[in-house]
Amino acid sequence: MKIKIQTPLKKEKLMTKKQKEEVALFRFGVICDLVGTLRLERGDAEKLIQSKSKQVWNIPYSNRTRIAASTIRNWIKRYQKSGGELSSLFPAKRTDSGKSRKVDDETIMAIVKMKREKPSLPAADLIKELQKSDLITPGIILYPSTVYRILQKEGVKRETAGKIDRRRFEAEYPNDIWQSDVMHGPMVEIDGKMRKSYLIAFIDDHSRLLPQAEFYLNERLDSWLDAFRKALLTRGMPRRLYVDNGSAFRTKHLERICASLGMALIHTPPYTPQGRGKIERFFRSVRDRFLPTCPENMTLDDINRIFSEWVQVDYHGRTHSATAETPIQRFGRHIELTRTAPVDLEDHFRKEVRRRVTKDRTVSINNLIYEAPTKFIGEQLQLLYHEECPDRVEIIHKGASHGFLVPLDLNANLKVKRERDETEREASPASGKLTFSKGGR
Repeated sequence: MKIKIQTPLKKEKLMTKKQKEEVALFRFGVICDLVGTLRLERGDAEKLIQSKSKQVWNIPYSNRTRIAASTIRNWIKRYQKSGGELSSLFPAKRTDSGKSRKVDDETIMAIVKMKREKPSLPAADLIKELQKSDLITPGIILYPSTVYRILQKEGVKRETAGKIDRRRFEAEYPNDIWQSDVMHGPMVEIDGKMRKSYLIAFIDDHSRLLPQAEFYLNERLDSWLDAFRKALLTRGMPRRLYVDNGSAFRTKHLERICASLGMALIHTPPYTPQGRGKIERFFRSVRDRFLPTCPENMTLDDINRIFSEWVQVDYHGRTHSATAETPIQRFGRHIELTRTAPVDLEDHFRKEVRRRVTKDRTVSINNLIYEAPTKFIGEQLQLLYHEECPDRVEIIHKGASHGFLVPLDLNANLKVKRERDETEREASPASGKLTFSKGGR
């Protein structure tokens, strides 16, 4: 007699829109190099999909670490069918919650992964291990015979995971991959005082060309975004952007910018060839060949002017030892494959906040008060804006634009604040007194 092993059915929690967006951004990061303007041959695309299905992923709001090839293909189909809408990658609400159903791709991947990690584990024990780790999709009923058939179909043998390939890596075309990083620069003179400078640079993996490299007075995200914007306007848009794991690069704002422009933001683990090897070698050239030639007591403008000349003449004009071409020559050989930045590039860099419209038709952003249309009272709005342009805050509601908020002037801001304070004081009991409600016990 077969033993029926069943996972307990769990009540699926509804995701917020923000959580759905996080999942969609992750999914876009998985498929971005399969849906760009540079289409891969069918065989190459399938190899890439299979490669991704074997990787370990940190999937938002999931205990799983693998993604089935069929799931990746489904995401690609949905994204392309929508015309490139990020919302097409939002997780859909299940219509069969609480019901027994066929073994899904995610559970199959979990079975295969655990069997490869523990090849001597019998099927019944393997199911128990999957249950303990919460790796079986709620509603799925697994039998040992089912597990045996899955493993046989997937061709799983007693094997160990292969070693990570760390051979020399190079992108095939210009703007396939950019690498970016920050280098600590020399002291520069600002208003009679010496301050530290930072070199923010982007390098094209294929050609070694620098889309942008400039010294700043800090390494904060706003400085990096300024350099990034200049890079996109100068040399077009990369399909993948490799940055390190620093906190400045792990922001939803940056993820949203890259996703809206159709590029993958990839945080590189240490020692990977696709990571930051080329940008680090460029920084070595800056230290060895540029900085020793710089005069003392330079201003920020001085060092950027001298550095720009050095990049164009010495760096871009020098034949690279690995490619036997200058960066300019190698980048230009496939210039027709590069994507130019959109005319509304600035809009993609806007920050996003969500605010609920109060009864007096107002919302506040960074201590500034704005007036919203009456129809949005009580509604939560998605608001897009540039910090440097506080009078241009766009209203997004249910995925559609509804114009811009009206900023209230200083006197109106003070008046609204006073009225709010007075309302709050009237609503609260007087100091030192207790307020009792009338009525029965």
